[in-house]
Amino acid sequence: MVSVDSESFLAIVIAAAVAALAAGMLARRFLVPVVVLEIALGIVIGPELLGLAEPDDFVEFFSSLGLGMLFFFAGYEIDFQRIRGQPLRLAALGWALSLLLAYALGGLLAMAGVVLSLVFVGSAMATTAIGTLIPILSDAGELKTRFGTYLLGAGAMGEFGPILLITLVFSTKGAAANAAILLAFVLLAVLAGIFAVRSVGHAWDVFERTLETSSQLAIRFAVVMVFALAALAASLGLDLLLGGFVAGIILRLALRGREVEVLESKLTAVGYGFLIPFFFVVSGIKLDIGALTADPIQFLKLPLFLALFLVVRGVPALLLYRSVLDLRDRAALAFFSATELPLVVAITTIAVEEGHMRASTAAGLVAAAILSTAIYPIVGLRLRASAAPDPEPAAAPG
Repeated sequence: MVSVDSESFLAIVIAAAVAALAAGMLARRFLVPVVVLEIALGIVIGPELLGLAEPDDFVEFFSSLGLGMLFFFAGYEIDFQRIRGQPLRLAALGWALSLLLAYALGGLLAMAGVVLSLVFVGSAMATTAIGTLIPILSDAGELKTRFGTYLLGAGAMGEFGPILLITLVFSTKGAAANAAILLAFVLLAVLAGIFAVRSVGHAWDVFERTLETSSQLAIRFAVVMVFALAALAASLGLDLLLGGFVAGIILRLALRGREVEVLESKLTAVGYGFLIPFFFVVSGIKLDIGALTADPIQFLKLPLFLALFLVVRGVPALLLYRSVLDLRDRAALAFFSATELPLVVAITTIAVEEGHMRASTAAGLVAAAILSTAIYPIVGLRLRASAAPDPEPAAAPG
């Protein structure tokens, strides 16, 4: 039997609901991403302040499901048909440059004794929270613009690249073993993708008929695929993030060319209405604020990392997109790309558990990621609001 701390569970559910309510009320005057409020309320109800909730095994399980669903949506929103060609090439080159910058800066910090490991700190700084940005971009109408195409490409690489790093570099197995395991997962995922595409093709009429009935076959099919690939990744010793991400990509390919507005609405309700808030609230509960505030010198890591996020992810945006975006749009792309959170939490958790990162460094990175999610998208949207309109998606040159 798994013991359940019902009081903690209830406090987390209430915190998630209050965060959504507050975000809705503030939306009239301020753009505050709901994930920021979820983490903030997690800190408030956690052991650092009110002590109303603690993450037991049951809560951690739901948090892991939420993280998997978050990366499912990140994979699902990547329309490879749309970002292929120049957007994807620039995104890949930009992330490679970001990784070089991140490891160089991480090396300098390690030499100065500020951090322990340049690999973990550098990898955390070279991420982009496209899964977190998608609701913000969708509400602002940016996903359907030419600018949105380049941002989706940059965000896809900013999440998929670090997920591969977690899989290949952070595992305790050797590089050859990791590569073999990853290859096995890719082969199995391809088979799953073929099965999903054919199943959807043959059963789409049934899926559509049951979308408004109690059987909800299409939703159950999607949920099975998410958790099956996550379980497969975990059983192979890979991170479940990879399973959720790949499941989203497969479902996108399987549904290509079909009207899926109702299906997407229901999946969003399951993910963002229940599971994903669990991950963010629990992340706030687990954040060790005391390690960051106990020493004023340690607290300086917060603004330092916040600035380095912008350098690492922003410089490639400013340099590489000169031929396709004007300066204002490149600046907006830089701020959006420097928005980081879920993978920062995942990487710092692994690093602290393995002794490669101090608690104060992890807290500084996570707190900086929270601020980046609260500040950088607002700056990006302000820059876009004053830019020339570009309603048409970018063409996808071969």
